[in-house]
Amino acid sequence: MRSHTCHATGCRQPVPRERLFCSEHWDAVPLDLRRRVWAAYRPGQCDDWNPSRAYCEAAKAAVEAVAAAEGRPPDTRLYDLFLARADGRAAARP
Repeated sequence: MRSHTCHATGCRQPVPRERLFCSEHWDAVPLDLRRRVWAAYRPGQCDDWNPSRAYCEAAKAAVEAVAAAEGRPPDTRLYDLFLARADGRAAARP
C-alpha cells in the first residue's frame, strides 16, 4: 500500500493515498466538506496526479477548515498548484 502524509497543515502522520487526512484531522472537517471531498474523489487520482477541479476545491477548503480549527495558517500550496494547472497557468506535475 502506497502512502503519503496527512494534508493537515503541519501533520506528518502517514495515511493511505486515497485518504486526505489522518483520522484525527478528518474528524475535524465539517460534514458538508467531507461529503464534497468524497463526491469529487476519483480512484487513481493520486497516482496520475490529475485530480478534478471539484476535488481540489473541496480538499483545499477542508485543509483551510482544519487549519482554522487549529488556529494556524493553512498550507494550500499543493491545491493552489493543481488549480493553477487546471486554469492553464502551470503545466508540470507539482
